[in-house]
Amino acid sequence: MNNSLPLYIGVIAQQTGCTVPTIRYYEEIGLLPPSPRTEGGRRVYGQAAVRRLTFIRRCRDFGFSIDQVRELVGLVDEPARPCVEVRDVAARHLLHLRQKLAELQALECSVAAFVRSCEGACAGGPAVDCTILDDLSLPGMPDRSAPRQASCCP
Repeated sequence: MNNSLPLYIGVIAQQTGCTVPTIRYYEEIGLLPPSPRTEGGRRVYGQAAVRRLTFIRRCRDFGFSIDQVRELVGLVDEPARPCVEVRDVAARHLLHLRQKLAELQALECSVAAFVRSCEGACAGGPAVDCTILDDLSLPGMPDRSAPRQASCCP
């Protein structure tokens, strides 16, 4: 492929795994520089845009927020800045992921307890008597604590 040929938005969408509306959005919020236009008003891009969009999409694939991507793009655009700034963005993201993972693990334990409760108390009975439905209707379980182990069957 000739790297000097202009690329239209649909082509770079395919090459980068981004959708056309997403590319337009990234331009709108300044993550991607505005593209030049043809006389007919079509956006045209070069390989730099493909690299930038691939970078942005990969950041998003790893769960970086738009603000974090903006920080990382800024670091790409200013290559003289220290690498530790990149590391710090990644380290903050890692901390956030670990916190979210701990929350998901606690949630997993709670849902597993719901299932065990039902299996031990009422599986096979009518849904209206299910311990899971009963536990989910109880007010206040903000800590996602395990459901109570009451039986729903006589």
